[in-house]
Amino acid sequence: MKNKDFEKWTKAAGVRAVKTTAQAAVAGIGTAAAMGAVDWVYVLSASVLAGVVSILTSVAGLPELKE
Repeated sequence: MKNKDFEKWTKAAGVRAVKTTAQAAVAGIGTAAAMGAVDWVYVLSASVLAGVVSILTSVAGLPELKE
């Protein structure tokens, strides 16, 4: 992989991971609030895990980048 390609991949994967992390946080906060109490440790850990999974999934390929 060329250096320029790696930079594009890193940027696209990072943007996707940040979006996924934010979506997981919103879902965790919304679900916990509906149940009566927000467990911030759970929300944080689930959000970080979602971001890590997003990065690992991006290794398989990003549709945002043309091969």
